[in-house]
Amino acid sequence: MKRLANKSGISLLCVFGILCLFIVDGCGGYSSETKASAAGTPKVDEIISCTSNGLTVADSTRYMHGGGSDFKPTNVNPLHYNGPIPPGMVWIPGGEFSMGGVNPVGIQDGGHEAMNDARPVHRVVVRDFLMDATEVTNKQFEEFVNATGYVTVAEQKPTKEEFPDAAEEDLVAGSIVFTPTVVSNLGNHLQWWNYIHGANWKHPLGPESDINGKDDYPVVHIAWEDAQAYAKWAGKRLPTEAEWEFAARGGNPGDLYPWGNQLKPNGKWMANIYEGKFPENDAGSDGFAGIAPVKQFPANAFGLYDIAGNVWEWCNDWYRADYYQTLSTSKVANDPQGPGDSFDPNEPGAKKKVQRGGSFLCTDQYCTRYMVGTRGKEEYRSATNHVGFRCVKDVVQKSHGQN
Repeated sequence: MKRLANKSGISLLCVFGILCLFIVDGCGGYSSETKASAAGTPKVDEIISCTSNGLTVADSTRYMHGGGSDFKPTNVNPLHYNGPIPPGMVWIPGGEFSMGGVNPVGIQDGGHEAMNDARPVHRVVVRDFLMDATEVTNKQFEEFVNATGYVTVAEQKPTKEEFPDAAEEDLVAGSIVFTPTVVSNLGNHLQWWNYIHGANWKHPLGPESDINGKDDYPVVHIAWEDAQAYAKWAGKRLPTEAEWEFAARGGNPGDLYPWGNQLKPNGKWMANIYEGKFPENDAGSDGFAGIAPVKQFPANAFGLYDIAGNVWEWCNDWYRADYYQTLSTSKVANDPQGPGDSFDPNEPGAKKKVQRGGSFLCTDQYCTRYMVGTRGKEEYRSATNHVGFRCVKDVVQKSHGQN
C-alpha cells in the first residue's frame, strides 16, 4: 500500500580556552528596528564568551562552522496588535529573521544528522499573525468532528484505485503506530513502526485503545488534509514553514532550541522528547513516557507551548530538500509560501508536506529535529501516532488611532 509504503519509507520525518567569534545580537534575543539601525554594521568582529550563551568553546566553534555565522539579528515589527485575539491564540508580531539551522553534529546533544536541508541560512520577512498557543487537542478535534461528521484519512478504507498493487485483505483502514522494540541497530525504522488496523485519532494505539480522559492531549493520526479541514472549519489555516519557524524562535536568532542553546538548562527538561534507549524504552525522565498533555513545559518568548517535542506539526508548504537554496538567491524572501511541488531525494515519488517541531520520539540517538531550525517531512496522506498540528489566523492590523 502506498500509504503504508510511504510511511514504511516513513523517511522518518524523523518521517541533528579562548573567546570565540559570535554575532553579538545573535547571542542575545531579538532587536527592534530601532535597535537594528543602531547596531547598523556587522558585529562579527566583536567577541563575547559563548559560554554565556549556553555553548562551550568547542561547541561554539562547531556551531559557527556549521552555519551559525550566517545568523543575523531578528528585527521584530514594532507595531502592537490592538485587535481581538481569539481564545487559545497568541499574537505573533512578524518581522525579518534568519531562517534555517546549523549542522549540529559534534555539538553536545546534537545527534548525528547534518540537517543539510536546513541550509543555507537565509533572510525572511513574515507578516504578523495569530497562532494557536498549543497543538490542537483531542477535545477541540472532537468538537469539529461532532459538528461536521468529518472522517479522517486513517478512518477511511484505502481504495484499489489509490493502491492498485495491494491485496484486498490489506485494504483496511488504519494508521502507523510506534511500538517499543529491542533492536541491535537503528538502520531500519520498520523495526519499530507498524501499520495497525483500526488505529486513528480516537484509537491512537489501535482499536483496543481510546482517548478517554485525554481531552487535553494533542490529537494524533492526523493527515495533512485532515488538519486542513479542521483549520478551514475553525476559520484558520495551517502556518507556512517560515511563519512556524519565526514563531518558534520567539525573536531569538540562531538558537538551537526555542529556549536557548542547552537542551537542559540548569538540568531542567524543557520539552517532551525521548529519554532512555531508543526505540526500546522511553524512561520518561522529562515527566512523560510517550505523548504528554499540552502546556506541561514552559512557553517560548511568544507564548507558544510545546513548539519543540511532543508531536510533529504540519505546515502548509510542500517539502523540497533544495528549497532553501532557491530562497537564498534573494537578499530577503518576502512571506515565502513554499515550493510549487514536492521532492525528497530519498523518496522521489512521494508527495510530502513539511512538518516541524519534532516529537516525543525524537532523541540524539536517532533524530534531533526538535532543534528549532530543523525540518521534517511526511507523505501528505499519511498519519502516525506522533503527528498533530496547530493553526494560525491572519490579522488586519490597525493603526493605534484607528477605531
